Amino acid sequence: MSAAHATLDLDDTEGLLEADRDGLLRAAAMAGAQVRATAAAVDEGGLATVAGDHRPRTVIWVAGRGAAESAGAMLAATLSGVAGEPIVVASESPPWIGPLDVLVVAGDDAGDPALVTAAATAVRRGARVVVAAPYEGPLRDATAGRAAVLEPRLWAPDEFALSRYLAVGLAALQAVDPALQTDLSTLADELDAEALRNSASREVFTNPAKALAERMSGRQVVLAGDGAATLALARHAAAVLLRLAGKAVAAAGLSDVLVALRTGVTTQFGDPVDALFHDEELDGPLARGPRVLALALDTERAVIAARTGGLDDVDLVGVEDIGEAGAVPVTGRAEQQLATLAVRLQMAAVYLRLVGG
Repeated sequence: MSAAHATLDLDDTEGLLEADRDGLLRAAAMAGAQVRATAAAVDEGGLATVAGDHRPRTVIWVAGRGAAESAGAMLAATLSGVAGEPIVVASESPPWIGPLDVLVVAGDDAGDPALVTAAATAVRRGARVVVAAPYEGPLRDATAGRAAVLEPRLWAPDEFALSRYLAVGLAALQAVDPALQTDLSTLADELDAEALRNSASREVFTNPAKALAERMSGRQVVLAGDGAATLALARHAAAVLLRLAGKAVAAAGLSDVLVALRTGVTTQFGDPVDALFHDEELDGPLARGPRVLALALDTERAVIAARTGGLDDVDLVGVEDIGEAGAVPVTGRAEQQLATLAVRLQMAAVYLRLVGG
């Protein structure tokens, strides 16, 4: 990362675009296009072999790591309560898999032994299989035409692939369970709108990704989730921030964060009474605690706001937050809100990289 990048301002549109030599802003803005490409594959009959008259006993999501694993955790957390069958997230095919089950293998490596073994086992035992990975090499050989294939039509680095995995999971669940209807086109439109809101030409006070980058710049940061879905998103975002911006960010459950703030971290960073008499010229810079970004779905917002009330440096981050200028209404389901927040956090990570934050 060059020293020139560190002098950039988040509102310097030309400077940001010039610094983005790797096209990261464009890659982050392709989430909607990835979802739309998945929807096109489904419309062309990509899931015809797994759709049936009877619902499966179990839907099993096998992913080894990264965005694919995060997507499985989010889908299970948001849809298990309405699905007619259990949604299981696993690192390998369970020993009890059989003809009544559906297996989704998700990843970016067609030679991943865990994915190949899981797919081969499921096919051999008569389960319906969906491949959400490049369909080539060992994975193709293991299934030999006996799987529904939704391989990526638009390549994206793993940092930006979460929306595609979510789209594949939503489409596969819809194909086997009529109760789980999803409009992927609407999801794609919302992700396009989020990318537009976060474009380099928009200033910080109307740009939610830039606003997040500004809050995180120069600070220790903790991303907190109060449920399984937002905690999975927090962990995904922490990995993206590390990979893209080189920023080490903690991801933790909100309860753990609140305990730390009230009993541990506050004492570590000094007594509030001492801060009243602090003189930076004599005592040096005053130590500051971490900034906490609490990721919140619309249904969780009121409870989280009540739990974090009165705590400094705790910000709620939800879909409706647009910098400092106002809000937009929340109309999407939980999985749509998660996908939208993921795009925002990914673009914030890109901005932090570009300005050297």
